[in-house]
Amino acid sequence: MKIATYNVNGINARLPILLRWLKETAPDVVCLQELKTPQEKFPEEALLEAGYHAVWHGQKSYNGVAILARGVQPQEVGRGLGGDPEDEQSRYLEAMVNGVLVVCLYLPNGNPAPGPKFDYKLAWFKRFATRAAELLAAGTPVVLAGDYNVIPTELDAYKPERWVEDALFRPETRAAFQDLLGQGWTDALRHLHPTETIYTYWDYFRNAYGRNAGLRIDHLLLSPDLKKRLVAAGVDHEVRGWEKSSDHGPVWVEVKDGEK
Repeated sequence: MKIATYNVNGINARLPILLRWLKETAPDVVCLQELKTPQEKFPEEALLEAGYHAVWHGQKSYNGVAILARGVQPQEVGRGLGGDPEDEQSRYLEAMVNGVLVVCLYLPNGNPAPGPKFDYKLAWFKRFATRAAELLAAGTPVVLAGDYNVIPTELDAYKPERWVEDALFRPETRAAFQDLLGQGWTDALRHLHPTETIYTYWDYFRNAYGRNAGLRIDHLLLSPDLKKRLVAAGVDHEVRGWEKSSDHGPVWVEVKDGEK
Protein backbone atom coordinates (compact mmCIF):
# COMPACT_ATOMS: atom_id res chain seq x y z
CA MET A 1 0.00 0.00 0.00
CA LYS A 2 1.51 3.29 -1.12
CA ILE A 3 0.43 6.39 0.82
CA ALA A 4 1.48 9.87 -0.28
CA THR A 5 1.10 13.46 0.85
CA TYR A 6 1.27 16.41 -1.53
CA ASN A 7 0.74 20.12 -0.97
CA VAL A 8 -0.63 21.02 -4.40
CA ASN A 9 -0.73 24.80 -3.83
CA GLY A 10 -4.08 25.19 -5.60
CA ILE A 11 -5.71 22.01 -6.88
CA ASN A 12 -7.44 23.48 -9.91
CA ALA A 13 -4.38 25.43 -11.01
CA ARG A 14 -2.21 22.30 -10.61
CA LEU A 15 -4.73 19.72 -11.82
CA PRO A 16 -2.73 18.71 -14.94
CA ILE A 17 0.34 18.20 -12.73
CA LEU A 18 -1.62 16.20 -10.17
CA LEU A 19 -3.24 13.97 -12.80
CA ARG A 20 0.09 13.34 -14.52
CA TRP A 21 1.72 12.37 -11.21
CA LEU A 22 -1.19 10.07 -10.27
CA LYS A 23 -0.96 8.34 -13.64
CA GLU A 24 2.82 7.90 -13.48
CA THR A 25 3.11 6.72 -9.87
CA ALA A 26 -0.35 5.24 -9.00
CA PRO A 27 -0.32 5.75 -5.22
CA ASP A 28 -3.11 3.96 -3.37
CA VAL A 29 -3.87 6.86 -1.02
CA VAL A 30 -3.06 10.55 -1.38
CA CYS A 31 -3.43 13.36 1.14
CA LEU A 32 -3.61 16.80 -0.47
CA GLN A 33 -3.16 20.19 1.16
CA GLU A 34 -3.74 23.79 0.12
CA LEU A 35 -6.62 23.01 -2.20
CA LYS A 36 -7.44 26.75 -2.25
CA THR A 37 -10.91 26.08 -3.59
CA PRO A 38 -14.45 26.10 -2.15
CA GLN A 39 -16.17 22.78 -1.54
CA GLU A 40 -18.25 22.91 -4.73
CA LYS A 41 -15.25 23.66 -7.00
CA PHE A 42 -13.27 20.54 -6.12
CA PRO A 43 -12.45 18.59 -9.35
CA GLU A 44 -14.19 15.39 -8.29
CA GLU A 45 -15.09 14.22 -11.81
CA ALA A 46 -11.57 14.60 -13.19
CA LEU A 47 -10.19 12.57 -10.28
CA LEU A 48 -12.85 9.89 -10.73
CA GLU A 49 -11.88 9.57 -14.36
CA ALA A 50 -8.30 9.04 -13.16
CA GLY A 51 -9.50 6.25 -10.88
CA TYR A 52 -9.55 8.11 -7.56
CA HIS A 53 -12.43 8.59 -5.15
CA ALA A 54 -12.16 11.47 -2.71
CA VAL A 55 -13.36 13.17 0.42
CA TRP A 56 -12.42 16.82 0.86
CA HIS A 57 -12.82 19.87 3.04
CA GLY A 58 -12.60 22.98 0.90
CA GLN A 59 -12.19 26.66 1.70
CA LYS A 60 -12.28 29.60 -0.68
CA SER A 61 -8.81 30.89 -1.61
CA TYR A 62 -7.00 29.33 1.35
CA ASN A 63 -6.16 26.03 3.05
CA GLY A 64 -8.27 22.97 2.15
CA VAL A 65 -7.44 19.27 2.51
CA ALA A 66 -8.48 16.10 0.71
CA ILE A 67 -7.95 12.34 0.89
CA LEU A 68 -7.92 10.37 -2.37
CA ALA A 69 -8.06 6.59 -2.71
CA ARG A 70 -7.47 4.57 -5.84
CA GLY A 71 -10.40 2.34 -6.74
CA VAL A 72 -12.19 2.61 -3.38
CA GLN A 73 -14.20 5.25 -1.56
CA PRO A 74 -12.48 6.71 1.51
CA GLN A 75 -14.81 6.45 4.49
CA GLU A 76 -14.76 9.81 6.20
CA VAL A 77 -14.35 9.62 9.97
CA GLY A 78 -14.14 13.31 10.80
CA ARG A 79 -13.31 16.77 9.53
CA GLY A 80 -11.98 19.71 11.45
CA LEU A 81 -9.79 19.52 14.52
CA GLY A 82 -11.54 19.56 17.89
CA GLY A 83 -10.70 21.80 20.81
CA ASP A 84 -11.61 25.19 19.33
CA PRO A 85 -15.19 25.62 18.07
CA GLU A 86 -14.32 29.04 16.63
CA ASP A 87 -11.61 27.67 14.33
CA GLU A 88 -13.19 27.46 10.86
CA GLN A 89 -10.02 26.93 8.82
CA SER A 90 -10.07 23.79 6.63
CA ARG A 91 -6.92 22.04 7.78
CA TYR A 92 -7.83 18.57 9.03
CA LEU A 93 -9.55 15.44 7.71
CA GLU A 94 -9.73 11.75 8.73
CA ALA A 95 -10.82 8.78 6.63
CA MET A 96 -10.52 4.99 6.69
CA VAL A 97 -8.94 3.40 3.61
CA ASN A 98 -8.26 -0.34 3.41
CA GLY A 99 -8.04 -0.76 7.17
CA VAL A 100 -5.78 2.25 7.77
CA LEU A 101 -6.95 5.48 9.38
CA VAL A 102 -5.56 8.23 7.18
CA VAL A 103 -5.18 11.67 8.73
CA CYS A 104 -4.58 14.57 6.35
CA LEU A 105 -3.39 17.80 7.95
CA TYR A 106 -2.17 21.24 6.97
CA LEU A 107 -0.55 22.72 10.05
CA PRO A 108 -0.49 26.55 10.20
CA ASN A 109 2.60 28.35 8.93
CA GLY A 110 2.78 30.66 11.94
CA ASN A 111 4.72 33.58 10.48
CA PRO A 112 5.46 36.24 11.48
CA ALA A 113 6.78 34.93 14.79
CA PRO A 114 6.31 35.88 17.48
CA GLY A 115 2.76 37.10 17.04
CA PRO A 116 -0.88 36.00 16.79
CA LYS A 117 -0.25 33.68 13.84
CA PHE A 118 2.51 31.90 15.73
CA ASP A 119 0.27 31.60 18.78
CA TYR A 120 -2.40 30.02 16.55
CA LYS A 121 0.17 27.59 15.15
CA LEU A 122 1.24 26.41 18.59
CA ALA A 123 -2.35 26.18 19.84
CA TRP A 124 -3.33 24.17 16.76
CA PHE A 125 -0.31 21.91 17.28
CA LYS A 126 -1.37 21.29 20.88
CA ARG A 127 -4.91 20.36 19.79
CA PHE A 128 -3.47 18.08 17.11
CA ALA A 129 -1.21 16.35 19.64
CA THR A 130 -4.24 15.69 21.84
CA ARG A 131 -6.07 14.07 18.93
CA ALA A 132 -2.98 12.11 17.88
CA ALA A 133 -2.69 10.63 21.37
CA GLU A 134 -6.34 9.55 21.21
CA LEU A 135 -5.77 7.85 17.85
CA LEU A 136 -2.66 6.09 19.12
CA ALA A 137 -4.52 4.79 22.17
CA ALA A 138 -7.30 3.38 19.96
CA GLY A 139 -4.87 0.86 18.45
CA THR A 140 -5.92 1.26 14.81
CA PRO A 141 -3.17 1.51 12.16
CA VAL A 142 -2.80 5.28 11.59
CA VAL A 143 -0.78 7.57 9.34
CA LEU A 144 -0.58 11.29 10.07
CA ALA A 145 0.24 12.77 6.67
CA GLY A 146 0.57 16.33 5.54
CA ASP A 147 2.33 19.65 5.39
CA TYR A 148 3.38 20.22 8.99
CA ASN A 149 5.20 23.49 8.33
CA VAL A 150 7.89 22.13 10.66
CA ILE A 151 11.61 21.84 9.94
CA PRO A 152 12.46 19.15 12.52
CA THR A 153 16.26 19.44 12.58
CA GLU A 154 19.15 21.29 10.96
CA LEU A 155 19.52 18.38 8.53
CA ASP A 156 16.10 19.29 7.14
CA ALA A 157 17.01 22.78 5.91
CA TYR A 158 19.41 24.22 3.38
CA LYS A 159 21.47 26.72 5.40
CA PRO A 160 19.50 26.23 8.64
CA GLU A 161 21.07 29.32 10.20
CA ARG A 162 18.82 31.41 7.95
CA TRP A 163 15.71 29.90 9.50
CA VAL A 164 16.45 30.39 13.20
CA GLU A 165 13.75 33.05 13.71
CA ASP A 166 11.22 31.50 11.32
CA ALA A 167 8.03 29.95 12.74
CA LEU A 168 8.87 26.67 10.96
CA PHE A 169 12.15 26.31 12.85
CA ARG A 170 11.70 28.12 16.14
CA PRO A 171 12.48 26.05 19.25
CA GLU A 172 8.82 25.94 20.27
CA THR A 173 7.83 24.44 16.91
CA ARG A 174 10.57 21.83 16.89
CA ALA A 175 9.83 20.90 20.51
CA ALA A 176 6.16 20.38 19.68
CA PHE A 177 7.12 18.06 16.83
CA GLN A 178 9.48 16.07 19.06
CA ASP A 179 6.81 15.81 21.73
CA LEU A 180 4.47 14.41 19.08
CA LEU A 181 7.04 11.80 18.07
CA GLY A 182 7.49 11.03 21.75
CA GLN A 183 3.93 9.72 21.88
CA GLY A 184 5.13 6.77 19.80
CA TRP A 185 4.89 7.99 16.20
CA THR A 186 7.63 7.30 13.63
CA ASP A 187 8.83 9.87 11.09
CA ALA A 188 8.87 7.38 8.21
CA LEU A 189 11.20 9.20 5.83
CA ARG A 190 13.80 9.96 8.47
CA HIS A 191 13.51 6.46 9.96
CA LEU A 192 14.60 4.88 6.68
CA HIS A 193 17.00 7.66 5.66
CA PRO A 194 18.48 8.89 8.96
CA THR A 195 21.42 10.92 7.62
CA GLU A 196 20.45 11.88 4.05
CA THR A 197 19.74 15.39 2.87
CA ILE A 198 16.12 15.17 1.76
CA TYR A 199 13.83 18.08 1.01
CA THR A 200 10.11 18.29 0.19
CA TYR A 201 9.74 22.02 -0.50
CA TRP A 202 11.65 24.45 -2.69
CA ASP A 203 10.77 28.14 -2.95
CA TYR A 204 9.90 29.61 -6.35
CA PHE A 205 12.55 32.31 -5.92
CA ARG A 206 16.33 32.37 -6.46
CA ASN A 207 16.34 29.09 -8.40
CA ALA A 208 15.85 27.21 -5.14
CA TYR A 209 14.91 23.96 -6.85
CA GLY A 210 17.80 24.11 -9.29
CA ARG A 211 20.21 24.67 -6.38
CA ASN A 212 18.43 22.10 -4.20
CA ALA A 213 18.01 24.83 -1.59
CA GLY A 214 15.01 23.26 0.11
CA LEU A 215 13.27 22.29 3.31
CA ARG A 216 11.77 19.07 4.64
CA ILE A 217 8.38 20.16 6.01
CA ASP A 218 6.00 17.49 4.65
CA HIS A 219 5.90 14.41 6.86
CA LEU A 220 4.22 11.03 7.24
CA LEU A 221 4.14 9.80 10.82
CA LEU A 222 3.25 6.15 11.41
CA SER A 223 1.67 4.41 14.37
CA PRO A 224 3.73 1.51 15.81
CA ASP A 225 1.85 -1.21 13.89
CA LEU A 226 2.31 0.64 10.59
CA LYS A 227 6.00 1.17 11.37
CA LYS A 228 6.40 -2.61 11.46
CA ARG A 229 4.93 -2.77 7.95
CA LEU A 230 7.08 0.06 6.52
CA VAL A 231 9.17 -1.00 3.51
CA ALA A 232 10.05 2.21 1.65
CA ALA A 233 9.75 6.00 1.77
CA GLY A 234 10.79 8.79 -0.55
CA VAL A 235 10.12 12.08 -2.31
CA ASP A 236 9.15 12.44 -5.97
CA HIS A 237 11.36 15.52 -6.19
CA GLU A 238 11.35 15.59 -9.98
CA VAL A 239 7.68 16.63 -9.92
CA ARG A 240 8.78 19.96 -8.45
CA GLY A 241 10.70 20.56 -11.67
CA TRP A 242 7.68 20.14 -13.92
CA GLU A 243 6.36 23.31 -15.55
CA LYS A 244 3.82 25.19 -13.39
CA SER A 245 4.27 22.70 -10.55
CA SER A 246 3.63 23.27 -6.85
CA ASP A 247 6.53 24.44 -4.71
CA HIS A 248 6.25 21.12 -2.83
CA GLY A 249 7.09 17.63 -4.05
CA PRO A 250 4.99 14.54 -3.27
CA VAL A 251 6.23 12.48 -0.32
CA TRP A 252 5.30 8.81 0.05
CA VAL A 253 5.63 5.63 2.06
CA GLU A 254 5.01 2.02 1.17
CA VAL A 255 3.68 -0.36 3.81
CA LYS A 256 2.95 -4.05 3.61
CA ASP A 257 -0.68 -5.04 3.53
CA GLY A 258 -2.12 -5.87 6.93
CA GLU A 259 -3.16 -9.34 7.94
CA LYS A 260 -6.62 -10.29 6.79
